Amino acid sequence: MSSTHIGFPMETVAVFIFLSVGALFIDLFMHRHDKPISLRSAALWSIFWIAIAFVFAGFLYVHHGAETASLFVTGYALEKVLSVDNLFVIMAIFSWFAVPDRYRHRVLYWGIIGAIVFRGIFVAIGTSLLALGPWVEILFAVIVGWTAVMMLKSGDDDDEIEDYSQHLAYRLVKRFFPIWPKLRGHAFVLNQKEVDEELAKPENADVKVGRVGKFMLYATPLMLCLAVVELSDVMFAFDSVPAVIAVSREPLIVYSAMMFAILGLRTLYFVLEALRKYLAHLEKAVIVLLFFIAIKLGLNASEHIFHHGYSISATSSLFVVIGVLAAGIIASLLFPQKENAS
Repeated sequence: MSSTHIGFPMETVAVFIFLSVGALFIDLFMHRHDKPISLRSAALWSIFWIAIAFVFAGFLYVHHGAETASLFVTGYALEKVLSVDNLFVIMAIFSWFAVPDRYRHRVLYWGIIGAIVFRGIFVAIGTSLLALGPWVEILFAVIVGWTAVMMLKSGDDDDEIEDYSQHLAYRLVKRFFPIWPKLRGHAFVLNQKEVDEELAKPENADVKVGRVGKFMLYATPLMLCLAVVELSDVMFAFDSVPAVIAVSREPLIVYSAMMFAILGLRTLYFVLEALRKYLAHLEKAVIVLLFFIAIKLGLNASEHIFHHGYSISATSSLFVVIGVLAAGIIASLLFPQKENAS
């Protein structure tokens, strides 16, 4: 079998593309209508995406050995767990923009497409930077460790609601598009004719819009919400990409692990939204894992510099990720969050 420049045969790359793209089309076909996703449906689809990921892991095990498969599963599990905090942020964004349940899957779909593109760029840059030497790994360790510290310090601010009208993405959209302030179905943008139709309705008599032009496009609140979700995910990627790169430097392993985890986030969102109050300590597990990854990156880098002989294997990393995740879930069940007195 001929190998690609990333070190894997074309057959492996083809299997990865076939599984990910094929499963994505199935998901999109089944969720092509605007309607809320039930907890049962979301749970079943989450299982579907996990099964697809493990099919690819099985392929890697058969064709490339247990270590390669272990690296993929570790990276996949790590990205999945680290994404939990990002999903909680997205919940807050949807709540602030008052996005109806039936449109949230659509916003998440386009958000995931953006995440796939940006993750590919970040993985290519990140894995290339590692070739510059161990000091890059130390930089990555500092980034991941700093993120864990900031999450730990902000633990008491969960009840504060951010004003997303001051968000950079929100202000950028307003700079380039006039805003139509009301939802119009699942549309992200409206043309001038559609805006004129809306303005003709009695209930919109008091609505004022900015620039007017024959070929003008107007951003709806759904577009503003999507922009905030996209930029929030890009900022999240600055932490998650170095974390997964700590597991493996192989671009295909890193990207495939992240992509399979990301593709299942749309349905995982609805599971977490329904079960959030029962997973009160899951964010603490994310913080612990970030500290672990920072230590792993630091050990790897210092081993190249000082040759001290200490390192954390792929198998050990997998056990730590699964163990910390399980501990977070068990702690949430045993010590549920107390309801705030009204």
